[in-house]
Amino acid sequence: MKDGHHEPAAGAAGSEEPGDAGPGTGPDRAAARRRNRLALVVAGFLVVTGVSVAGALGLGGGGGPDDDGRAPGRSSQVVHVTRATLTDQTEVDGQLGHGPQVPFPVKAKGTVTWLPAAGTTLRRGQAVMRADDRPVVLLYGSLPMYRDLGVVEPEHSDTAGAGEGADAGDGRPAGGKSPAGATPSASVTRPGAAAAAPLNGMDVKQFESNLSALGYSGFTVDESYTELTANAVRRWQKDLGLPQTGRVGTGDVVYAPGPVRVAGTSARVGDEAAGGQVSYTSTSRMVTVGAPAADTDWARRGSQVTVDLPDGRSVKGTVASLGSDASSASGGGGDGAGDGGGDGGGTDGGSGGGADGKSATVSVVITFDDQGSLGRMQSGPVTVRYTQKQRRDVLTVPVAALAALAEGGYGLELADDGTRDGAGGDAGGPGRFVPVRTGLFAGGKVEVSGPGVHEGMKVRIPK
Repeated sequence: MKDGHHEPAAGAAGSEEPGDAGPGTGPDRAAARRRNRLALVVAGFLVVTGVSVAGALGLGGGGGPDDDGRAPGRSSQVVHVTRATLTDQTEVDGQLGHGPQVPFPVKAKGTVTWLPAAGTTLRRGQAVMRADDRPVVLLYGSLPMYRDLGVVEPEHSDTAGAGEGADAGDGRPAGGKSPAGATPSASVTRPGAAAAAPLNGMDVKQFESNLSALGYSGFTVDESYTELTANAVRRWQKDLGLPQTGRVGTGDVVYAPGPVRVAGTSARVGDEAAGGQVSYTSTSRMVTVGAPAADTDWARRGSQVTVDLPDGRSVKGTVASLGSDASSASGGGGDGAGDGGGDGGGTDGGSGGGADGKSATVSVVITFDDQGSLGRMQSGPVTVRYTQKQRRDVLTVPVAALAALAEGGYGLELADDGTRDGAGGDAGGPGRFVPVRTGLFAGGKVEVSGPGVHEGMKVRIPK
């Protein structure tokens, strides 16, 4: 029974060391386990040591120094200090079109019988519309048609045969005798036979200038509407198919600064004629900008700007006018800016513009001396660029090259290429910084100056 008791114990020991197939005693197996533990400790030490060496040599993964062996935090990108002209430009959105719409102040009465098509160009002598089949003719000028034009009919005071004291018709009293010293009858003008008086005024001269430009003559272009003017008007009326009265009514003509482009109509044939039913724009293309009311210093009349067109081309433009009234930014822009801005000013402008002055805009009109430079482009969104500041022939570097110095201000890190000053410097050593003064920032570059800065200097862009 004792031997049977010891054999299971031996079997249990054998179950703890299943890998020990050969014979051996307990002390031998313990020694083997101690040798295995020592080998594991040595292997772990070697692994840790290898990782440390690899990290020191920069052989590890991310987070270590750069591959070229420089100290962490230094960039491999090197740039040169260059001499250039810096221009600080600001961009605003605009709308290419034909400018604000202006309604014709038509005063004709009757039924609309004809209207022009939108986009039509109207010139002097052409009809803006027809009312009761009578043309409303376009003429050029700045004064409105505010009164009828024609010779002034005399106020007749013919008292011949009207009673005692009546003129006998030859300059003598009714009794047939002339008073002593009276002027001979041939030199006396009867009141009833007085000639029609001319109508005078600048509006007369404006009309006569147009009549002459249309090819009618026989009168003098001046401020007097005489019978000679009336005769020329009769010939003009005959050519228009109108009754030859020699007089021009307020509803017969309208004035505009020059040739115009029909922007649109708000009436239909058959409607009652009224003012504002036909609107026009300039025939020239221009850009309308809704500029922030707080930033219009650039929009001085005659200032040059650059306009980027929708087709990618850029052309030069000139500021022609700056509006005097600010409107809400929600009023919109483009060809309808004039009308939309006015409506917005009356409705939204009181709250939007008043609540936030930055949202108020002022209309700026930009014109082009060379309409051909616009090509076939008639309308569309554009970008207007204007120069705020410019510095010519200055030293520049990319803004990213600036490094904040511990003592304050900015500096540039010199790129040590190993040959500077003949010292054969170490490319992996820390860089040397040169303090600089900064000037204009524009286009991703900055103006720099200082005693240690010169053109062609190589500097690093910090990480």
